[in-house]
Amino acid sequence: MEISVAFAPSNDTPTHIAVAEDLGFRRAWCYDSPAYYVDPWVTLARAADRTSTIGLGVGVLVPSLRHLMVTAGAVASLAALSEGRLSLAVGTGFSGRMALGHRAMKWAEVEAYVAALRGLLRGDVVDWDGRKIQMQHPQGFVASHPISVPIWIAADGPKGFAVANRYGDGAFFAPTPHATAVEKLPAKSLLVFGTVLDEGELPMSARAIDAYSAQLAAIYHIAYERGGATVVDSLPGGSEWRRGIESIASEYRHLAIHQGHLVSPNELDQVIIREGVSVAENLLWVDTVDNLRKRVQAMEDEGITEIVLQPAGSNIVRELEAFASLITH
Repeated sequence: MEISVAFAPSNDTPTHIAVAEDLGFRRAWCYDSPAYYVDPWVTLARAADRTSTIGLGVGVLVPSLRHLMVTAGAVASLAALSEGRLSLAVGTGFSGRMALGHRAMKWAEVEAYVAALRGLLRGDVVDWDGRKIQMQHPQGFVASHPISVPIWIAADGPKGFAVANRYGDGAFFAPTPHATAVEKLPAKSLLVFGTVLDEGELPMSARAIDAYSAQLAAIYHIAYERGGATVVDSLPGGSEWRRGIESIASEYRHLAIHQGHLVSPNELDQVIIREGVSVAENLLWVDTVDNLRKRVQAMEDEGITEIVLQPAGSNIVRELEAFASLITH
């Protein structure tokens, strides 16, 4: 089992990736949500200059946010800087699109994007937007063709699984593992959220809540966006949170829902923090190191090959050091 980390990238993330390398993590993924975070390509380029062994991944990239050639150029540039350590995960989009007021992309659009991206990275001429396009960088500007970069597909339903099986080198799941749906793929990654409790520490301690509160809030955000009132109201404090959200004019509501996504709970999320500790205990990885090691083993038994943990809260280095206790050598 590989143990990796994911970051909501900030200006401090390159330093944190260097810490993660020293601690022995396999890969560092950076989210692609331009309305909230520092650009993942810039972040990983900075990290490439101060690391040498840790894998570097952009995930999950949302095709509608970047023209195909822009992504191909970024891949080619970072592949050269990172000397073969780059990976890419592509999906239909959650916060990256919903922060802009749009729903997820269609899987057919994602499939076409990934297929064309692979063609460009081989050096092919591909059809895009009704025109022939090709990467034509001078020698030495970017990695030489063919550019081999593993591409994970972030999938959570039959259409996504089908695209992953056709075009993916791996599958990226969050928060539910679906390893059997893509069992022939060599890489199956699971993104999880939480914190390692200190000895004798309870999930409702101030330190623990600081570490997982934004991740807990994201559960409610996802429940509301994907399931509506019925689903979010079933969660502790969910109906009160929803009433606060729905008091905001509809044209601005999407801005309020996702503010602070996976970094810090916003003002409307405070009711979640007060009421949702039981949700955190059930749905997040908030537990002792021994129990979390058992969870890692259980995921490996289900066919997951990589656990990806996201540190959050006010002490990212502490979270990385605690998560590192799950690495086996």
